[in-house]
Amino acid sequence: MFFHNFKYAVKTLVKNKALVFWTFAFPIILGSLFTLAFSDLENGEKLQIINIAIVENSELDKNKSLKTAFDTLSIANDEKQIFSTKYVDKETAETLLNNNEIIGFLELTETEPKISVKSNGIEQTVFKNAVEEINAASKIINDLAEQEIKTQIENGNFEINYEKIYQDAAEKVQTEEATFIDNSSEHLSYTMIEFYTLIAMACLYGGMLGAVAVNQNLANMSSKGKRVSVSPAHKATLILSSALAGYLVQTIGLIILFIYTIFVLGANYGDNLPLIILLAFAGSFAGLTFGIAIATVIKANDNIKTGIVVAVTMTGCFFAGMMGPQIKYFIDQTAPIVNAINPANLITDGFYALYYYDTPNRYLGNLVGLLAMSLVFITISYFSLRRQKYDSL
Repeated sequence: MFFHNFKYAVKTLVKNKALVFWTFAFPIILGSLFTLAFSDLENGEKLQIINIAIVENSELDKNKSLKTAFDTLSIANDEKQIFSTKYVDKETAETLLNNNEIIGFLELTETEPKISVKSNGIEQTVFKNAVEEINAASKIINDLAEQEIKTQIENGNFEINYEKIYQDAAEKVQTEEATFIDNSSEHLSYTMIEFYTLIAMACLYGGMLGAVAVNQNLANMSSKGKRVSVSPAHKATLILSSALAGYLVQTIGLIILFIYTIFVLGANYGDNLPLIILLAFAGSFAGLTFGIAIATVIKANDNIKTGIVVAVTMTGCFFAGMMGPQIKYFIDQTAPIVNAINPANLITDGFYALYYYDTPNRYLGNLVGLLAMSLVFITISYFSLRRQKYDSL
């Protein structure tokens, strides 16, 4: 029964012209439009060295690891250079920002780093992410160093070389669990930013496949569902086979989209393509389970459920930067919880992490977030299906 329903569900989905358009054709069409719109702007949109300032104060003197990290990323004429950093007082930093000589400045406080910018954009986003990652690494270095100092004192060694301890801690973090920004001289193109959100959109459009596939097995949604409800077949088996059919169709659509963007549109996903595909498959699963949750919770026809999936997907992609990276930065600054629970943002942020950072920490966080979100949707669907009872068919 499982394989019979699986084959039936696949045939039903691929024969649905509207679904085929949204999950196969629309992402390809949109990707082509992105290429036509932005390919001529690449030279102007590529990031150059980012001009920033750091306020000199007592807190900066305490945080040597942060200063060292920015110095490393600001070595002039070095292939690893990303920033051009000036160390000035706060008043000078504000003047430089108002005169557009820098894109922002960093001020360390007793509680947390404070970033000041005049406008939002990809350069400001890179600066913000660098501060977050370097500050996180600095805290790890300080914790390791303080623990080593404590251990040496407990062992009776009071002639402590503090500078060497902090240096050793920094080297350990950099080699084992570094979260420093990637020291790459290549910068992410505007077109690739759009491709990332395009992949996220295609993943979440799998929700339409999930909703339609499950609707076929609900007694209040289709004639087939009525027959299923009175048949001896186990409902869970039918729902699972239908969901897997939707995921198979969505996976095929994603593979076609990757092939088209790489070999036809010339998209360059970098050296981490397998990890990008893995994250896309996880995002697709999140989209599928979201659609299943919509199908089981909301009592409406296919068109309404599909409309909900499309509306949520496009809103999520908008917040994730499809209409410009400044939107993503603005949401991250003003309402970070929104993007923290936005699956489209988890997908695109995972792509950014692979591009900009040496280690997979942030990427893995996004991957786990998508899987956790999928588990939540599955749980909602499970309890919703258990409560469904029909007095008559």
